[in-house]
Amino acid sequence: MNRREFLHLSLATGTALAWPDLPLLANAPSQARLAPPDRRLNLAVVGIGNRGTDLIKTFAATDLVKFSAFCDVDLKGAHTQEARDLHPGVPRFTDFRIMFDAVGKDIDAAVIATPDHSHFPIAMHAMRLGKHVYVEKPLAQTFREVDLLMGAAARTGVVTQMGNQGHSGNNYFQFKAWSEAGVIKDVTKIIAFMNSPRRWHGWTVNGFPDAEPMPQGLDWNMWHSARPLHAFSRRLHPETWRGWFDYGTGAFGDWGAHILDTSHRFLTLGLPHTIEAVRRDGTSAFIYPQASTIRFDFAARGEMPPVEVFWHDGTDNVPPLPKELGPEAALTEKNGKFLFSRTLTFRGGTHSDTLRIIPDSRMQEMAATLPKISGRFSDHFTNFVRACQGLEESRSPFAVSGPLTQVFLLGVIAQRIGGRLEFDATARAFSNSPAATQLLAGPAPRAGWETFYQR
Repeated sequence: MNRREFLHLSLATGTALAWPDLPLLANAPSQARLAPPDRRLNLAVVGIGNRGTDLIKTFAATDLVKFSAFCDVDLKGAHTQEARDLHPGVPRFTDFRIMFDAVGKDIDAAVIATPDHSHFPIAMHAMRLGKHVYVEKPLAQTFREVDLLMGAAARTGVVTQMGNQGHSGNNYFQFKAWSEAGVIKDVTKIIAFMNSPRRWHGWTVNGFPDAEPMPQGLDWNMWHSARPLHAFSRRLHPETWRGWFDYGTGAFGDWGAHILDTSHRFLTLGLPHTIEAVRRDGTSAFIYPQASTIRFDFAARGEMPPVEVFWHDGTDNVPPLPKELGPEAALTEKNGKFLFSRTLTFRGGTHSDTLRIIPDSRMQEMAATLPKISGRFSDHFTNFVRACQGLEESRSPFAVSGPLTQVFLLGVIAQRIGGRLEFDATARAFSNSPAATQLLAGPAPRAGWETFYQR
């Protein structure tokens, strides 16, 4: 069966996820297969430049994988040169659909490290073929796309992992142990911040950039995936797409998964009922604000109290500091978080950084009673490979990382339109903003890409 026939005749279906405008296609049995643990995992990488190059090196260092194929729309670009040089014998493709047609039988799993806007169709296509998927954060660019990815993962039974690698690090195991021991409990407020500069900071944008000469060998049409086509500009590719509403998810989509992941998981926050843009500096109809503060309100969960979460980004948008740090305290780190419970206050960083109770004197008082974390644990990449072999469970599967990503995407909508938004998670809609509800689904896919959005 060729690619077109597969897409039109063999798409899986499942439980409807409150998107009634989408047709349900004929059901197909899962093709997912665990890889034998006694051989290397056959891995395809889609998006081999920049972050993709890092992932190629990291997965290779596990000594558990064999690269079956590389795919990138810019195989002559300088940013893909290192990956090509490291593995010159790996077959290369510019179209992921053609790659799966040609060498799909030799692929167990796909690693997806393309720009945010193209994560969804690649992951959806791979899962429908029964391939396990590792997708860089965030999972997708729209709330609806994440719903569809979670549904496809559940139907196909493939192993999934989002690339928030700190979710297999020290902070993951510490937060889990401290929550289970009751050290972290009754959290009522979280402040998260990302004050590092971003590439779009300082831009004044009133439209898409003027066309520039197309680099040789770049498949610009394929780069756009399902999104509307715009003229080539180096303000879009290869590394400046993240700041554009059409292609990226801004600082929040980039860093939220590294800062808020354990709080979201072990406090079982789920989805917020209210999202408010408290601050938006340098707004534009095309790119993310120069700085923003977004507030989320999460309801009580069982015996856990309601939680308010504040997100701060922008170089000058430093959050208020906890009184436990003292009146002379200054924030030295650019990225991190504070957690406030009814009895304790915690200070944390990003990725694998562990939490500390503040002030330090309180941490010292409690040191003898705090749970001790011991043992060796697989890193995020080894964990994914071993999960594909049936030896472990992936730590950031779509069932976990999907709702986390959706929190960021709700925040992105507030960054775009401002104001206070009331969200109904059951209806998948904002009760007070039709414009915000429309952004949950995102733009209609371009002609030829509609099938990826059908269950």
